[in-house]
Amino acid sequence: MSPPAVQPSSVPAGARLITLVNRTGAAVWAVVSNSPAYPQGRRLDPGQSTSLTVADTWNGRIWGRTGCASTAAGPCATGDCTTVCNGPNPPTTLGEFAFDAYAGMDFYDVSMVDGSNLPMYINISHTTTSDPVSSDGCYQGRCTTAVDCPAPMQAVAGGQVVGCKPPCAAFGGDTYCCLHQWAGREHCLPSTWPVDYTQVFKKAEPYAYSYAFDDAATMPCKGACYYRVTFGTSG
Repeated sequence: MSPPAVQPSSVPAGARLITLVNRTGAAVWAVVSNSPAYPQGRRLDPGQSTSLTVADTWNGRIWGRTGCASTAAGPCATGDCTTVCNGPNPPTTLGEFAFDAYAGMDFYDVSMVDGSNLPMYINISHTTTSDPVSSDGCYQGRCTTAVDCPAPMQAVAGGQVVGCKPPCAAFGGDTYCCLHQWAGREHCLPSTWPVDYTQVFKKAEPYAYSYAFDDAATMPCKGACYYRVTFGTSG
């Protein structure tokens, strides 16, 4: 196993590098929570990328705002916040990160628990951990695609479909919202629902969280890992 890459001189000691890439066909305002760099979102036009550094102890979320009038201050079609912007209103795809969380490891994931507004995949570097996702967003032989959202789950703004709602928001009820007799890890089982709508998200992004207890989607990274977050599909 080769040693980890030497930390670039442009990245200060005690910091990590995060790169954000827009491979979609429209502008995305990329937001990084708990960071002064992009408090409301950095605009990325199609094909653009940008980088920032965060502390070794950073914990936060990354997402993209879409359909913004002029700046990420809003209003935007997706990804806006109601109050303090540690997380956006659904439906929004989230990248979630906890640095140095246990035994020198980070944990990270792509989450569609709150639905999806953009395809997203995450790659790691500056580590001895093998990246489970290929550089073009494929995982265990399946690649990142757009969500094929059923009509009842579609989020619409300005007459356009802007995202895919999670089952609870789309249909309500104890079953899809995992309430009462359906609450908790042992009872919130999509395979027992009338329709397993989590597969809408799993088919598009096989590595992502598709519901609250989809814990196999959590990925580890050993050491002072760097991250690349891509908005877009494979290919």
